[in-house]
This record gives sequence, structure tokens and C-alpha cells, in this order.
Amino acid sequence: MSVYLDANVLISAFHADAHSEAAYSLLAREAETFVSDIAAAELVAVFGRLARMRRITESHALDAITDFDAWRSGAPLGVETEAADVALADRFLRRMDLNLRLPDALHIAIARRIGARLATFDVRMAEAARILGVELAPL
Repeated sequence: MSVYLDANVLISAFHADAHSEAAYSLLAREAETFVSDIAAAELVAVFGRLARMRRITESHALDAITDFDAWRSGAPLGVETEAADVALADRFLRRMDLNLRLPDALHIAIARRIGARLATFDVRMAEAARILGVELAPL
């Protein structure tokens, strides 16, 4: 079964952190991975924010983005966000029992639409995905 990669998995794969080894392992063992346009944009936004906050250098941020773009051009399957994904994410966000942010709701909606397991390090998002019937990829 395919795996949809949340932005936090991608960030850990292209910037060394506490989750990097798990991200590398997931990417090495999963043959069919999906990256959405929203996950790619979120990755770029995070690296830009880290550089502006001076937690990483601008050069490191640009190198990580370049490495991600090169990997994305050959390895994962791309998936575009559709209007139906936004509508479904809106439905998820209206559920007060779920503690979701908009990007997380979009990622769950996309994974659900394409029938992929969701890979995320975000515990809150993972719990919401389970409640919403989206299978999680083991990390």
C-alpha cells in the first residue's frame, strides 16, 4: 500500500533532527510514496522560517530545498491538492473533537482521497487521522 508523506517527515529527511533516522528508514523501505504540492510548499515555508529565525543558515535552507526538489523530481509520486480536498478538510476542521490545524486537515484529506497510509510524526494529527479512518504508516 502507498504512503502519503506529511511535511514533517519530509523536513526530517532533509534536515537532521530527532526524527531523521525514522524518516530515512521509511523512505528506504516504502516503494510508493506520495508528496503533495501542499506538503512541498509547507517544507519550503519551514526552511524559510528557520533561516529567518537564524536557527539554520540561509545557505543550509536553500541547500535543503534544492536537495528536496532533486529528490522530488525522481522518487515520489506527486499529488495535487484538489478543491474536494479543501472541502473535506473544512469538514474535518468543523469537528470540535479533533484538534487539527488547516495543513494537517489537508494532508489527512489528501491521504484519504488517494487511499494511502499517512506518514507523520505529529501525534495529534495521527490521532485525528485514526479517528477519520486513515491508516497510518509505521515510523
